[in-house]
Amino acid sequence: QVQLVESGGGLVQPGGSLRLSCAASGFTLDYYAIGWFRQAPGKEREGVSCISSSEGRTYYADSVKGRFTISRDNAKNTVYLQMNSLKPEDTAVYYCATDQGHYCSGYGCYDPTSCYWGQGTQVTVSS
Repeated sequence: QVQLVESGGGLVQPGGSLRLSCAASGFTLDYYAIGWFRQAPGKEREGVSCISSSEGRTYYADSVKGRFTISRDNAKNTVYLQMNSLKPEDTAVYYCATDQGHYCSGYGCYDPTSCYWGQGTQVTVSS
């Protein structure tokens, strides 16, 4: 059974850092592209970052470029999102997802109805 579980969210002050984890079970994570998404209250879900399979190419939304870093630990079957210089506008529920494709079209989840999603982890940036 394919499952994605996010962790690492929390409350942090502006300028602070958090590292989110997306642990996979039921499949080998590095075979597929994995994306991070977020949804803030009252806003649509948006793609944040993605790492492709095998080559591990990375992609970022303009709003997080230079501040967030996506990476993968194949031994732990886990993808991470390191978030630095956090801003209040980064506040959202963060999800990882995959459509089990190899490339980062649509941040690894081209058709959201056909993707595997984690349950989400809340990130709140506030003083």
